[in-house]
Amino acid sequence: MEQEKRERVITAGLHRGLRDGLGDTTEESMRELEELVDTAGGEVVAELVQNKAVPESATYLGKGKLEELKAAVESLEADIVVFDDELSPGQLRNINDILKVRVLDRSMLILDIFAMRARSHEGKLQVELAQLKYQLPRLHGWGLEMHRLGAGIGTRGPGETQLEIDRRHIRTRINSLERELAEIKKRRDQMRGRRKKDDVITGALVGYTNAGKSTLLNRLTDAGVFAEDKLFATLDTTSRQITLDDNRRIILIDTVGFIRKLPHYLIEAFKSTLEEAAEADFLLHVIDSASPEADNQARVVASVLDEIGAGGKPMINVYNKCDKNSGYVPAAAAADRSVFISARTGMGLDKLREAIAAVAPGGKREYRLLIPYSEGSALGALHKSEKILSEEFTPEGTEIQVLLDAVMYKRFSQYDADTARRQR
Repeated sequence: MEQEKRERVITAGLHRGLRDGLGDTTEESMRELEELVDTAGGEVVAELVQNKAVPESATYLGKGKLEELKAAVESLEADIVVFDDELSPGQLRNINDILKVRVLDRSMLILDIFAMRARSHEGKLQVELAQLKYQLPRLHGWGLEMHRLGAGIGTRGPGETQLEIDRRHIRTRINSLERELAEIKKRRDQMRGRRKKDDVITGALVGYTNAGKSTLLNRLTDAGVFAEDKLFATLDTTSRQITLDDNRRIILIDTVGFIRKLPHYLIEAFKSTLEEAAEADFLLHVIDSASPEADNQARVVASVLDEIGAGGKPMINVYNKCDKNSGYVPAAAAADRSVFISARTGMGLDKLREAIAAVAPGGKREYRLLIPYSEGSALGALHKSEKILSEEFTPEGTEIQVLLDAVMYKRFSQYDADTARRQR
């Protein structure tokens, strides 16, 4: 079977020497951009970076570098040029006119990958909304060109199906998508409300893309979630139950991965999904300890969590992939409440479960209860929902050692064996 031809891509960026390197073009961000291109199905054939403090307002790169880029496009027969920053509508048009090939920026590439990865109805709606909001100010000289060029990187999603590139049509579609997503959000909020009413404990898995969240969820819960060594392998929210050793049942919720320079349109579109992290009782921050950028990636996640109102949540730092990097030492600020694991091999998962038991609400203590034989229904209820450590039949009734939280102890405190003995 003939392998599908990969589109030839040149990546380009502007290193401005910013104090906060996470918003700048660096070796790490260009390497990540190459991974994004690979995930989208392209092959990077060249890379160009200009050192320049301020981007050119009309063309992003300086005139000389743009000519150099044009020569590289022609000599290497490149199909696409992808820039490491988000380009303004004017920059996008002007660069397109000069290079005469498809031009994408980092945001459009990420949106394209999201369109490729989304599986659920909600996920597809969220991606389409983000793409349309991105495209709306860029229609002039860009949308028609994208349609003319046909399929390929940057053309997935509404670029393929919305043939009438018309502002009024797109605004109508945006309004329709927002209404439909508002209904989905209402149902999601109702589900959260029911969980809270039923005292369901929830934990959200958050982390940089490809840190191993889905693999970890599969390990802890046998969730069967698709997991692949690619950026944004899974987008759709998945909820699965885990039962702790004290019989507490926790709902673990997998969330979409984060990335540096994450398009604002995506954060907005996925806000209802990301709210799962903001509403959770605690967070599992999964960090790729094998990545040389682990600490910077953790900073990106912390920044997005602050943006969505989840920054102050109780959190366990889960350093994953320790089978690849057993000597990783986290930054001092992240060292507290940290667990070192390998979701792939299962290493350290017992310690993680202990950490979850410690941070999750509803912690349980050991109690000794004496249940009269005449009240077998109480014993049956305890057997059904709680962790029975030992059971002994005595003349007065069944004596058990059981793990209970404060609420359950209050319900069954009348059977407290130690209290009964003191009162005799």
